[in-house]
Amino acid sequence: MGSFRVSGACDALHGRQLLVTNITDVKRWNRTHEALRQAAVKLFTERGYDATTTTEIAAHAGVSEMTLFRHFRTKESLLSADPFDPLMAEAVRGRPPGEPPMQALTEGIRRALAQLHEEDVEDLRMLLRIIASTPSLRGAIERGSEETATALVAALRDRGVAEAKARVAATALITGLGTALLDWARSETTTVNAALGDALDVLGGN
Repeated sequence: MGSFRVSGACDALHGRQLLVTNITDVKRWNRTHEALRQAAVKLFTERGYDATTTTEIAAHAGVSEMTLFRHFRTKESLLSADPFDPLMAEAVRGRPPGEPPMQALTEGIRRALAQLHEEDVEDLRMLLRIIASTPSLRGAIERGSEETATALVAALRDRGVAEAKARVAATALITGLGTALLDWARSETTTVNAALGDALDVLGGN
C-alpha cells in the first residue's frame, strides 16, 4: 500500500514539474516571438523593409536566424502575422444564434475591435504604414490573411454555416477591412474605430 502512495506522489510531482516546464516554455516562446516582431518593426521603420535582413532582425532580438524562422515562416510574415485572430474568432462565435453570417462577422469584429488597447492600435498603424509604403509588399495583407480567414471560417462553421458560405463571407470581410485598414494607416486624423466602423457598416449591409 505504501509503495502505491509513493508511486502516486511521484507521479503527481512529475506532473507538476511537466506543467511548470510547459508554462515556462510557452512564456519563453511568447517573449521571443514578441522580441522578434518588435525588432522587425524598429529596423523596418529605421532602414526600410527591403534594406533589412532577417539576420539583422534576429541579431537585434538576441536570437539566431534559425530561431526567427521557427517563429515566422518568412520575412513578410513578421508584418502580416495577426495576433488578433483568436479574439476575433471567439467574438464571432459568441454572437446570438441565428444571426446571418455577415452580421455575425461584422458585429463580432466590432466587439473584438473595442477590446484592443491603444498601444496595440498604434503598433497596427505602424505595421500597415510599412506595408503601404513598400512596393514589394503590395498584396501582403491579402497573403497574410489566410490564417485569419481560417479562424473566421471555423467560427462560422461552429455556428452551423456551410463551408462554402463561410468562406465567401470571411473572404468578403477580410478584403473590405484590408482596404479600410490601409486607408486608416495613411490617415493622420481618422481613428481606427471610425475607419473600421464605417467599413463594418457597409459590409454588414447598413
